[in-house]
Amino acid sequence: MRQRRVTMQDVADAAHVSKTAVSFAFNDSSRLSETTLRHILAVAEELGYAQDPAARMLRTRRTSSLGLLLPQQLDLVLTNPYYTQFLQGVGQTCHQEGYTLLLAPPLRGSMLKAIPYAAVDGFIVSGLETDRGEVSALRQRKIPFVLVDSEPVEGVSSIEIDDAEAVQSLVEHLLDLGHRRIGVLAIDTGVDVEWRQWHGPVKRRLLGVEAALATRGLSLDDPQVQVRQVPCTRGGGELGFEQLWADGGKRPTAIVCFSDIIAMGALAAAERAGVQVPQDLSVTGFDDLAEAENTRPGLTTVRQPIETKGRLAADYLVEAITADQQTPAARQMRLHTVLLLRGSTAPPPAH
Repeated sequence: MRQRRVTMQDVADAAHVSKTAVSFAFNDSSRLSETTLRHILAVAEELGYAQDPAARMLRTRRTSSLGLLLPQQLDLVLTNPYYTQFLQGVGQTCHQEGYTLLLAPPLRGSMLKAIPYAAVDGFIVSGLETDRGEVSALRQRKIPFVLVDSEPVEGVSSIEIDDAEAVQSLVEHLLDLGHRRIGVLAIDTGVDVEWRQWHGPVKRRLLGVEAALATRGLSLDDPQVQVRQVPCTRGGGELGFEQLWADGGKRPTAIVCFSDIIAMGALAAAERAGVQVPQDLSVTGFDDLAEAENTRPGLTTVRQPIETKGRLAADYLVEAITADQQTPAARQMRLHTVLLLRGSTAPPPAH
């Protein structure tokens, strides 16, 4: 037989206090003496009482939960160590401020559809390449939100890096080494259009490639430069390498990957194909994940402060949530990146 749930009234009866006093003990303890508070909490623990979270949400209009609106389905996100580091930063703020965290992947392929089903006080929106209604929906529902690695929106706090500048310095390094046949493995945008119509960090990173090539009189339209969209996974990197390597006459001497996880897949596929890195092929990444230094050879990459991104995004969001009726000033933060040169890059092979 199912046991009846212990109620606030049960605690009040057992503790010989009013129901209001029990409510104060869990929601506004400063209104009780220390002795009364300890007595009520001890009785509640003995009875196994726990607040009904739904009732508490209705009463306070708060969930004490932050939402992370993700650009990819959850199974793919959890295979990418980038999000592990990002969540560590978010988690620091959640722990400090007393919030839980809800992951909200796209619902039936749509970030917009996921918004109404997430019981949160505000959203961190990650990787929103184009606004397909998400910003309008959040504003209409008066839900605080912060953008990370997204297209800037006036009046909304955001955290980003200079993707174009970071990739430009990386590609210029390869050009300085003598590479001219370059393959680019870009993160899949989900749209089959010409790259100039892309948006968000993927577009900005490709603009960085374009700017670097222009310093040598080259362009993305040059037949020696190949651009492929691949999933942001190890499997995507493996697929990208296989596509670039399939045409023997156009094989690149260097592959620029728009994430470390893609680069690690490319390295694995190159090893299986008997291609030596960096003697036969240079490979670069972007992120500087913990694994990047321990690949063989170590991965030349761009370090971005992933954990700091997560912590600042959560800080800005909590600030917006706790601002009561006031609208806090939007804060735009652009974080610095660093080019790290390791063993996966070298001059192109003589032949």
